[in-house]
Order: sequence, then C-alpha cells, then structure tokens
Amino acid sequence: MKVESRAVAGLVVGAAVLAVSLTACSGDEPGSAPTTSKASQSLTVWVDANRAEELKDIAQQFEADRGVSVKLVQKEYGDVMKEDFVKQVPTGKGPDVIIGGHDWLGLFVQNGVVAPVELGDKAGDFSDVALRAMTYEGTTYGLPVSLENIALVRNTALADSTPATWDELVAAGQAVVASGAATYPVIIPSGQESDPYHLYPLQTSLGAPLFGTTEDGAYDPDDLLIGGTGGEEFAAKLVEWGKAGVVNTNITGDIARDEFAAGKAPFMLSGPWNLPAFDEAGIEYAIDAIPQAGQLPATPFVGVQGFFVSAKSRNALAANEFVVNYLGREDVQLALFEAGGRPPALTSAFEVASSQDPNVAAFGEVGLAGVPMPNIPEMGAVWNYWGATEAALVNDTAGDPAAAWTDMTAKIQADITG
Repeated sequence: MKVESRAVAGLVVGAAVLAVSLTACSGDEPGSAPTTSKASQSLTVWVDANRAEELKDIAQQFEADRGVSVKLVQKEYGDVMKEDFVKQVPTGKGPDVIIGGHDWLGLFVQNGVVAPVELGDKAGDFSDVALRAMTYEGTTYGLPVSLENIALVRNTALADSTPATWDELVAAGQAVVASGAATYPVIIPSGQESDPYHLYPLQTSLGAPLFGTTEDGAYDPDDLLIGGTGGEEFAAKLVEWGKAGVVNTNITGDIARDEFAAGKAPFMLSGPWNLPAFDEAGIEYAIDAIPQAGQLPATPFVGVQGFFVSAKSRNALAANEFVVNYLGREDVQLALFEAGGRPPALTSAFEVASSQDPNVAAFGEVGLAGVPMPNIPEMGAVWNYWGATEAALVNDTAGDPAAAWTDMTAKIQADITG
C-alpha cells in the first residue's frame, strides 16, 4: 500500500504551526478520544514493561522542553498489542506512538495505521540493515531502537575453534560426540513444525533466499526465489541433516537452550536471549559467524524493534519530535539496551555497548551482515508452508526432497498471487 500524500502533507503543515502550539493528540486512556484541553497537550505511548521504566525520565524531559506530557502505557509485547493497535487507530483511539517489531510494518501500512517518520539527517546515524527494516515501499515508518539475530555459539571447552564450512563443523561435532564428551554435534532449535528462522542462514548459503529486492532494497513479493536449484539442494540437505541428528524436530527452543547450557553440544545456533542461561550454567563460550553450508555466505535474519507513529495521532508533529529527537538519542538507546539487553540500533550507541560487552559486538558483527526479516504481508503465505515442509524433510516423510520443495514453492506462489 502506498503512503497517502495527505499524510506527508499533514506533517509539513504541522511544522508551520509548531512554534505556536503542539496541539491535540489521542492522549487519554488507551482506547478513548481526548476530550479536554489538558488531553490535547499529551502523547500516549504503548510500551512493554522492559522499556517503560527507562523512558520515564525522557518523557518528563519532553514535557519540560515542549510542554507536551507523555503517558507511558505498559502493554504486553506481542500479537495482542499489535492487533489492538490495528483495531483502535482507525477509530481515532489507541496511542500516538507504539513500540513494535519491524515485521509488523507491512500489516500496519496495509491497514493505514502508521505515518511516515521524518528522520532527516539522523537517518545516517543508523546501520543500513536497521533502516531497511523500518522502510516499506521506499518510505521510512519507524525509528529503529534495537537489533537481534542469531549467530554460532561455541562451547570453548568442547571446540577450540569454528570450522570454515558447515560440513566441517558437523564433522567436528560428530567427533566430539564419538569421544563421549557431547550428545549432539550441533544444536539447532526446531520443534514439530521446524524453525525456518534458525535454518535460514544455511538456506541462503545454498542459494535459496526468500525474495529478490527492488532497486531501493525493499523485498519484492513478485520475485520469489526460494525455489530452484538452491532450494532443491537445501531440501536434500535437510533430509541428510535429519538422518545425522544435526536437525531434530524434538528439540524445541527451550530444550535447545537447556541442553547447550548442560554442556551437551560443542555448537549451537542461538540468539543473545539464551546467553543468561549459559552464563548461569557456567558455560564458557565464544560467538562466531555461522559457517557457509554452500557457496554463499550464511545470512541470518535480523529483527529490528522500533517506535512507530499512529497515522491518526492528532499531534503527529509532536509524536515525530518525541520519537526522532528524544528516543533517537544515544543516552536513551543505551538505557533501553541496559533494560532489554538487545544491541542498540543507533550506531554510536552500538559502539559504546560493544566496547562494554564483547557479546554485543560479536552478535552485532554477524547482524550487520544479515538481512531484515521480510516485513511484507506476503510473508503470511510463506510461513503457512515453509516450516511444515522443512519438518517433513528433516523427518524423511516428504518423499522426494526436490519434489517436496518444488510443491511448497508452488503453493507459496499461488497464495501470493491469489
């Protein structure tokens, strides 16, 4: 969905009157329209519990500087928060600003509930992957706050280095298992429906990315690339890895975390969210790039969280000001990093966090070479078939691997084209 010109025009018109007044916005209780002049001088921000406390000071500073109060409303992060926003904004209710994942953006734009965010010169202060994630059809809709991605976590007591290729890593892991020092050659979180997210770096390395991109770097749903020779090769590898115990659909995310924390594998594909468990267990580990499974680099998905401005905010300029010039500050992004543990999206804040924590630096280096998880609505058609097909291949119940992958690709294409 293209951005309506009146949305952009509204921001321009608003700029002309900012010096006179920062006017009304949807600022009472979430779900209610403002009814008083006091409400017109406030912004409502939906934020998760991890960030609410850290934003109190900056909200108070914004009120002192701009005369506009900021009400922070804690919401449980996830689908309910996202769906409430989509339902309430068209009625003129809901918040002025919301924290969310970049993969929500396609749904938000499709439903007309977010406004463009004017980053201006500040756009250059963020990494390319962060900006791409917050961009849809060439327009930026969010301020990036944090990034997360998976990498290879290595138990240094079981493996003193990371092999150059995935096949070599599997062989090294199998040698550790054969010695009796480990149970698994490598742990990859899966579950009964598989986990395409964790397997995607290996898939891209074999030449089967999801979508092509347009000239501006946006994903092109009309250019489905998951099939072809690369996809068929990946499908065959899934059968091979399943038989070898490299991928196991009985290993859920929680089991994967606990087994690695128990020292039962030399390698694991993991994000930073599991590190507290490894630290508590006393595991000594290193974080490395994922080795190539094919001729191309293993490219993980990168998830970006950020702040979006409601398309129906009656104080859009104040909301944009708060998001860009206050939430985009280095000290604020560092405070949010301390609260949530996710690497900051702002480059200068990331550099500070990296100097303080080598784990942030290691995951961040891998993430900068990754790609944003697609934020286009067409991903719904992909998820419907992707994991189920992978699970069948891993369990060797799909029949001919190439045929199974081709059939999956055809179904995805049919759903996208309608």
